[in-house]
This record gives sequence, C-alpha cells and structure tokens, in this order.
Amino acid sequence: MNSLQRLIDNNRNWAERMSRQDADFFPRLARQQNPEYLWIGCADSRVPANEIVGLLPGELFVHRNIANVVVQSDLNCVSVVQFAVDVLRVKHIIVTGHYGCGGVQAALEDKRIGIADHWIAHVRSVYSRHEKIVLMENTPRERVDLLCELNVIEQALHVAALPTIQDAWARGQALWIHGWVYGLKDGLVHDLGLNIGSRTDLRELRTQTVMQLLHGRGIAP
Repeated sequence: MNSLQRLIDNNRNWAERMSRQDADFFPRLARQQNPEYLWIGCADSRVPANEIVGLLPGELFVHRNIANVVVQSDLNCVSVVQFAVDVLRVKHIIVTGHYGCGGVQAALEDKRIGIADHWIAHVRSVYSRHEKIVLMENTPRERVDLLCELNVIEQALHVAALPTIQDAWARGQALWIHGWVYGLKDGLVHDLGLNIGSRTDLRELRTQTVMQLLHGRGIAP
C-alpha cells in the first residue's frame, strides 16, 4: 500500500504545482476538452504520450494498446477514433510505435505470451506481408525495428480505411493521419513520412511509403 500512497502524494504535489502555475488550469479543463490530436500508441509504460510531445492534459486525446494496432473489429479503438473525429473534431491522428516494441518482437519471433497472442496475431500478419524485406536486415534488433516501422505504416493505413475517416474526408473535414516511431534510447520521434489527408489509393500509398522507408535504410528489395 505504501507504493500506492506514493502515487497519491505525487498527484497532490502535481495538482498543487499546476494550480500555482495557472490558477485557471483545472477549471478550464473541467469546462471542456478541445484537443487537435489523437494519439494511437503502444501501451508500453516507457512511452508517455503527452510528455513525449510536450503537451498538457486536454491537448492530446489518447488511445493505447499492445503494439499500437488498429483493427476494424476492435470497438474500443474505432469508438475512440469516431469520438475524436466526429465529436472532438481533431485535425491530426498520429499512429506512434516505438523501437524495441515487445509486441512486435513477439510477432517476429513467433513467441508465445498468452491471451495477448490473439492480439499480436495482427502484427504477425504485418510480418507475413513484409517478411522478405524484414529478413534483409542483418541483425535481430534491426529486424525488430524495421518491423516496428512497417507496423506503424500498416496501422496508419488501417485508420485511413475506417468508415469514420472516409466519411470525414467525403464531407470535406480537414483531417490528417501520420505515422511516427519513438526511440526509447534517445527520446526522439521519427517521422516515417506517411501523411494522409484525403481519400487515396491506400495500396499504392503503402508501396510508395515502404519503398521510401527501405531506401532510407539502404535496403534494395
């Protein structure tokens, strides 16, 4: 219980500090949330979304799961996307993976974890699609990191294919989807160059983005 008390004490200190810095901070948050961004990221405890990009509470809407997967049958994820787009009217959806992701590594190594295996199967599908080029990397770490990048690209494309997103673009709503990977070793976000702002041929976009990614890594498929 002492460890939980530490969290409560930390919370009180944080709340007092925020109120000293801005007396209207919590009353303003209570009135409304008006974020411009939806972050779809990994549940890994080392990847705190708000802190990474220097945003305060209320500025970033967040959905996290193992290996930042987006599946149309996942009502949790698609409900978050729908609420963010239709109600909050976010302008950017950022799918963010991270290098050294345990879920991605488990998919690559076909490692059994437990119930999470059913979820990681979605990442295994990404690996199956790109196995040939992943195996062109020389070391296990490089393969995991490349698959992390490829997984972000695939999941961002899944976001773009959601009916909520397609409907938003059809009515002219300004909305962009991006793909990033966060580096645990240096704390830096790496933009994969995937930026989708309208209806497009997702298959062609996948090919173009993957080719650019491999070119940057010096891989010739």
